[in-house]
Amino acid sequence: MAEPLLRVENLDVAFRSGFGERPPVRAVNSVSFEVAAGETLAIVGESGSGKSVTALSILRLIPEPGRIENGRILFEGRDLLALDETGIRGVRGNRIAMIFQEPMSSLNPVLTIGGQVAEPLRLHRRLKRREALEQAVDLLRSVAIPDAEKRLGDYPHQFSGGMRQRVMIAMALACHPRLLIADEPTTALDVTVQAQILELLKERTRETDSALILITHDLGVVARYADRVAVMYGGRIVESGPAAALYADPRHPYTQGLLRSVPRLEGDTGGRLESIEGQPPDLSALPAGCAFEPRCPNAHERCLEAPPPLVAHGAARAWACYRAEEEPAA
Repeated sequence: MAEPLLRVENLDVAFRSGFGERPPVRAVNSVSFEVAAGETLAIVGESGSGKSVTALSILRLIPEPGRIENGRILFEGRDLLALDETGIRGVRGNRIAMIFQEPMSSLNPVLTIGGQVAEPLRLHRRLKRREALEQAVDLLRSVAIPDAEKRLGDYPHQFSGGMRQRVMIAMALACHPRLLIADEPTTALDVTVQAQILELLKERTRETDSALILITHDLGVVARYADRVAVMYGGRIVESGPAAALYADPRHPYTQGLLRSVPRLEGDTGGRLESIEGQPPDLSALPAGCAFEPRCPNAHERCLEAPPPLVAHGAARAWACYRAEEEPAA
């Protein structure tokens, strides 16, 4: 069996407070997963579950006072956490690229759009300015920017939020990365452009035998585009598996709650959507047991004792729930 393109092992990330004895925020806790070449992995969960911090850790972009405290991030056989600053700069935007979720603040307001899209080509591919700008036009056209050549000299404030998001995607695709991390890549886009961009990302993945990590809260997008899914809650992965199997038979009560909250076109379309009662946990004061226990309709005494481990079931599926362990998978 071929080695995965990316393997994350036992990743721990914490944000320490400078105020007295306040405990650190455990944003990511013992997270492990793999992504193979040609595969799309979706990481889903509520805001604050640790999705974006996990993605930023891969490129070592955790801001202060955050710190990666433990784990290994193996990409193409190299541990990215062991690289020096020069080494990791050669990976960022080149071998691994990221589409950030804040298009309004991720672009430099004093540099032209053309200059920013061309920058990774000049830095990593050593292209001359003219050649880099010619490729920038093609990249902007590929993400549906109208009059791309004329807009090279425009500045970010002259673009709408959706167009800035498409510029971010063009920059990420510039160097044909082996791994693309897309953090809510279609949040600012209308539905028609969403589908166009996601199809483009999937097409690039197939053409270049690269991998895509899709971070999203949109379970409809996950169902259509993801090969595998990792569900995060309270800084941990609580369930993972092939998208089709997970949708057909969710095992963790949090996954079940997420899927029950999604509108469906088949079956009883007149019923009320269900919600998950309560609030996500405070990551600086996680309970001793399962983080989902206060919101779980099936919790019992054992759930208060210790966090349930993520247990593999067969070669493809895993979940972290004591009650689910008591019942055989469908």
